[in-house]
Amino acid sequence: MQDKATRRQFLKFAGMSGAAFGVGNFAFLRGLPPVSAQEARVAPALVKLDAGIEPLVRLIEETPQADLLEQVAQRIHQGTTYQEVVAALFLAGIRNVAPRPSVGFKFHAVMVVNAAHLESLASPDSDRWLPIFWALDQFKNSQAMEQHDSGWRMTPVNESMVPPAHKAREAFIEAMDSWDEKKADAAVSGLVRSAGANEIYELFYRYGARDFRSIGHKAIFVAHSWRMLQFIGWQHAEPVLRSLAFALLNHDLKNTTPALSELTTTHATKLRR
Repeated sequence: MQDKATRRQFLKFAGMSGAAFGVGNFAFLRGLPPVSAQEARVAPALVKLDAGIEPLVRLIEETPQADLLEQVAQRIHQGTTYQEVVAALFLAGIRNVAPRPSVGFKFHAVMVVNAAHLESLASPDSDRWLPIFWALDQFKNSQAMEQHDSGWRMTPVNESMVPPAHKAREAFIEAMDSWDEKKADAAVSGLVRSAGANEIYELFYRYGARDFRSIGHKAIFVAHSWRMLQFIGWQHAEPVLRSLAFALLNHDLKNTTPALSELTTTHATKLRR
């Protein structure tokens, strides 16, 4: 799987009917357990971000691209669920691919996970793994690109800057309004630890729509992150929303404040209300 392939090519060569499962690099797909519609829609509360998910994330991160799909297939045969694979794939992307310099390009490997999941939902039970395996391969392409270009990986939040619960919302708004990346990174961690999903995303929806850089990908990432968290579980929200805040604060201006740029809309409603 080292050669780059489009999703359509991947599905074509894998054989949606299963006819090509014994051919070439796709032999490992033979005999994978089917994914039922119920499993593909399993409740997010069943997945816990504990020591159980970390080994699978690390497997995706550390296994060479040529070996990854076979390794994941082995884990599936051993009982790893569809939801666990999707969660680990998304979190590996969040931790290893920066949404910079644009919320696109190599970051599409993160943005397409929800689309791959939706394609799985629309597929027959026997074929639901195929879009996810394609997305795993795409992640390895982007991971390699990131390591070559910048070596970026998400680091732990600066706990000394995380605001207390009663100040987290105000701190997040102030950091986002002033385009302060360090303060926003700490503030969003405090917000996730103290507020509910709906309250948090009401803020992110507005910040995602205030800025027209990245040709709309900022707003798209807001929507995709919400949809993915509904499936993989809110317990994974903190790293996902740190990545999202980092993405929404991206700009290329040097001599002006982004808030004064024509690329940024004016807030019609005060977020503090």
